[in-house]
Amino acid sequence: MRRLSLFFLLGLIISAVAISAQDDPLATIDTFSAYIAQIASAPTSQAQTMVDDLWAQLIDTASIPFVRGEHVAFLYRGDARRVEWRGDFNRWSSSPDFIGEKVGDTDLWVAYAQFPSDARLDYKIVINSNTWILDPYNPLQQVGGFGPNSELRMSDYVPSPYFIRDENTPQGRVRGPYRLHSEALGYAVNYSVYTPAGYANLHNLNSMYVLDGQEYGHDDMGRMVIVLDNLISQQLIAPVVVIFIDPRDPNRPSNNRRESEYIENPAFARFVAEELVQNIDRVFKTAPSAEHRAILGTSLGGLASAYIAVNYPDVFHNIAIQSPAFWVSSDLYDLYRASTELDLVMIITNGRPEWDADDVDDFTTILDEKGIDYQYIQVNEGHSWGNWSALLDDILIYFWSLR
Repeated sequence: MRRLSLFFLLGLIISAVAISAQDDPLATIDTFSAYIAQIASAPTSQAQTMVDDLWAQLIDTASIPFVRGEHVAFLYRGDARRVEWRGDFNRWSSSPDFIGEKVGDTDLWVAYAQFPSDARLDYKIVINSNTWILDPYNPLQQVGGFGPNSELRMSDYVPSPYFIRDENTPQGRVRGPYRLHSEALGYAVNYSVYTPAGYANLHNLNSMYVLDGQEYGHDDMGRMVIVLDNLISQQLIAPVVVIFIDPRDPNRPSNNRRESEYIENPAFARFVAEELVQNIDRVFKTAPSAEHRAILGTSLGGLASAYIAVNYPDVFHNIAIQSPAFWVSSDLYDLYRASTELDLVMIITNGRPEWDADDVDDFTTILDEKGIDYQYIQVNEGHSWGNWSALLDDILIYFWSLR
């Protein structure tokens, strides 16, 4: 009898918890969508009050967008004819699945979606098909080449621990910008140089040449300086000198030359591998050997890194390629197939092919055939600095781990 009473009481407790969870619209995606349905069917005056109360709960719990597990409800409040969400998940184009539904006669709009629970995605809200805005109630943002975007973090996404700048962490120094006139290109190129903390007492340092350097070196985009300081101070990697190459015209920064420089351009490859490397090795305390050098790029810069590597394997041994724009290549794969000796170590990172660059299976097949050592990392993200910056620690540790 005592055992029966105990189970009976336990059953009452479980039932009470279940009822409580059902009454809480924020408990699960199911309770949330059920409450939205109740709002839609309620009288107008009551429905708006329900929205106001729900919205206050969402703001108090920092739950906009509303995320539970693999499910998300995108939310917007305002007077509009049409509300939609565009981002990495639909390649920033209008798509029926992300057009919001107005909830009854209220000012609330909602669109439901499902993503992997560890996904991280950039997005914006588009009002009436032509007004793009940041999500006004989502404080998370990721800066990109065209400005800030709102950021969706699913339940199991874990931000990089190396993005936090600690005043107690010894900091390296970014020198420059310097300007070097290129005989190969026929014009001047700007670059900056990161030297690690304690540089005065260091010698024969590793070096990494970074395309789109002005963005990799930006604290809100690539965050690379912060990552370097943290990894070096925690003795996770050996000290390294980083050369941030800026594709913008020094005299007219609005003129970004990356499309002409990064798409299989032999003159640009010669500038980096011959002119710039020689200048860096002469001025800075870098080890003058391919084994101690790396090159890094993303998107078109990833294509350029792969192109420079196959043409100058005696200059760059360590190759880092992020979300490579291989689809614009005309002969990169043929260059790799035709190569006889490529002593390279590569790391390739990419988001989901449908959200980011296309898959790199054809390229990795060639690497396998050639016996080239490589590591491939794919994450549930899009074509974004949030993706690329969070994988810099993997790249740097892969090349120069001290453990």
